[in-house]
Amino acid sequence: MAVKVQLITLGCSKNRVDSEHLLRQIYSGGVSIIPEGEDLSVAGIDTVIINTCGFIKDAKEESIETILNACEAKSRGYINKIFVFGCLSQRYREDLKEQIPEVDGFFGAFDARSVILALGHTWNEELNNRRYLTTPSHYAYLKISEGCDRICSYCSIPLIRGAHTSVPEIDLIDEAKHLADMGVKELIVVAQDTTYYGIDLYKERKLASLLEKLSAIHGIEWIRLLYSYPAAFPERVLDVMASNPKICKYLDIPLQHINDKVLSNMRRNINGDATRRLVENFREKVPGIILRTTMIIGHPGETKSAFNELLQFVSQAKFERLGAFTYSEEEGTWGANNLKDTVREKEKQERYLQLMELQSKISLNYNLSRTGQNELVLIDNFNDGVFVGRSQNESPEVDGEILIAPDRLHSEADAKKIIGTFAHVTIENADEYDLMAKFL
Repeated sequence: MAVKVQLITLGCSKNRVDSEHLLRQIYSGGVSIIPEGEDLSVAGIDTVIINTCGFIKDAKEESIETILNACEAKSRGYINKIFVFGCLSQRYREDLKEQIPEVDGFFGAFDARSVILALGHTWNEELNNRRYLTTPSHYAYLKISEGCDRICSYCSIPLIRGAHTSVPEIDLIDEAKHLADMGVKELIVVAQDTTYYGIDLYKERKLASLLEKLSAIHGIEWIRLLYSYPAAFPERVLDVMASNPKICKYLDIPLQHINDKVLSNMRRNINGDATRRLVENFREKVPGIILRTTMIIGHPGETKSAFNELLQFVSQAKFERLGAFTYSEEEGTWGANNLKDTVREKEKQERYLQLMELQSKISLNYNLSRTGQNELVLIDNFNDGVFVGRSQNESPEVDGEILIAPDRLHSEADAKKIIGTFAHVTIENADEYDLMAKFL
């Protein structure tokens, strides 16, 4: 009987790509892969592998809780071994070894080969650009670089992942072609900073060129860009986005704040006026662009006046998508070493709720503005008798969904045939998160 392995991925989509590369190597050894949602107590799993996140306090706590749950399952005899790798293990490996001795092996973020050896297999070089997808088979994330050269005050990523290193273009094209051959229709481009792609290998930013080459791959219909950086944004990316129908008019760009003092304390290399001009430029150069951003609440230096400036900016910019989190000191970062956490936790939470209440109204108005429109959607799933889809305006996992009432009764088998296909729908109703539609 085949050995059974379950890999649990925590944190961002970049971690998911790492997991999928590792899973492909594991699968090549004749191992049975158990989906991560299946109960450890009933699946008969031999080894659980946990890809951890160590970005912020909440992510660390989730990683520790997941490890402890696996240890409990091991103590009850449900699993035999536990391996832990990824960001948390990269940074705190020795502490984790001491505090959680039940784990059979701790590995860093770049120790995939060691994990394979610990499983009793050898690394297959021919599978370096191959993946075992854990997303629905019609979309996949494509990680174009590793690490980050930025030194934002609050961010521990450079401490964990190191300096920015681009993946050679030839490898990315090869990986994307293989994904297309597997049935992937949407590529979601990710990195710590996608806009910096190519600067180390080719001495210039090559993101626009890469997007064009990816769009030429047969079978790829949508390409979505996440994790971009505002300072010195490569303008040609906007030209490609505006002119190439395969590049989604969707941009994820964490701006983090608008106040000059706060941005300076954050070490973001951009001020408020330049940020405002950048947003205006996006809207002008790419009509209809959907902007997703993230804000940090309660960063050192954020006075009440600075927060009110942020509220005014968000109210004027009307981001279609906006997320936020409250500042917490991360040991070893520039901010923890040089800035005092000046905003009380209660005040951070109050400001967070105020911002998200404002954004909820903006999102609702945007979604309601789409009612009556016909849109092309990619069908992601079929749940409780309703199809779940997304247009170019929605990224999976982080944005809302389009819920589509079937035009007739579908058996489970018939519904599965529609998943992963494109369909035209009419938007009939909306709330601040999801939209309701019918098939044309």
